[in-house]
Amino acid sequence: MTKYNEAQVDFRERSKGRIQRQLEITGKKTTDEELEEMLESGKPAIFISGLNIIDSQISKQALSEIEGRHKDIVRLESSIKELHDVFMDIAMLVENQGEMLDNIELNVMHTVDHVEKAREEMKRAMKYQGQAWKKLIIIIVVVVVLLGILALIMRLSVGLSNCGPSGCCAEIK
Repeated sequence: MTKYNEAQVDFRERSKGRIQRQLEITGKKTTDEELEEMLESGKPAIFISGLNIIDSQISKQALSEIEGRHKDIVRLESSIKELHDVFMDIAMLVENQGEMLDNIELNVMHTVDHVEKAREEMKRAMKYQGQAWKKLIIIIVVVVVLLGILALIMRLSVGLSNCGPSGCCAEIK
């Protein structure tokens, strides 16, 4: 922004010097205050009002050149103001996008943390699943053994009930 301001001041000073030289060519001596007033007003008629113009070709040409340059200066100043506004808009957009990028970066960091936690929980889940299968197999084996023992006890109890008090088993007919 400082380069912009320096360029604008430099251009304004050069334009003021050029206008003053052109006014001197036509025979009009002006002060810095009058030149500043002419530049600020934006009206080319001010150039005409203070001059005692003679009908010579040189005076008309100088006046025309002064008015043209003044119009150019006013247009340039307007363009510079528009350019300044564009730069301000771009600065605001960059600032807003910087905040968005910071938010995106924060979300990515949180996502990485969540992925790491999910990996750890997945490892634990797989470990628990393996342990669950082992426990299920152990329970099935224990149940089968208990059922085998129960079947053996029942068979022995049925077989003993057919035997008499003397210890001899009678044959079942």
